[in-house]
Amino acid sequence: MDRKEINISYTEYGSLDELSAEDRELAHEAVEATGNSYAPYSGFNVGAAIRLDDGTVVTGSNQENIAYPSGLCAERTAMFYAAARYPDIPMDTIAIAASSGGALCREPATPCGACRQVMAEYQSRGGHPIAIILVGAEKIWKFSRVDDILPLIFDSLGK
Repeated sequence: MDRKEINISYTEYGSLDELSAEDRELAHEAVEATGNSYAPYSGFNVGAAIRLDDGTVVTGSNQENIAYPSGLCAERTAMFYAAARYPDIPMDTIAIAASSGGALCREPATPCGACRQVMAEYQSRGGHPIAIILVGAEKIWKFSRVDDILPLIFDSLGK
């Protein structure tokens, strides 16, 4: 038997001002996208902003439905739109923010498992890592690749 470990690394920032101008702009877009959320059941508004390799930014927000689970997360809304609208341009970075009661959540909100797996697929399809910025009111976490939030990516079909 061999005991193994999986280590991840990320950078924690204390405020948006510590981010690069490019990442700060993307984080602001994600925060703004929370305002487009339709979340009458959970009251948990999530926004996502994706910067594509050519600099284009697309956004998405969570969309709930009374017939749960017919809604869709902000991350997948943004990724699916980006892939449908710009199918040949890989994704570079995704920023995610969440608010509740009209205020940005203190801690960064983390993506659900389904969103992480979709990010992994687009990362593989794009041929390079997708950076992830998780925005909270008191801290921001930046991961350099999807593998750091989904270390055992499902990619076993055909292998």
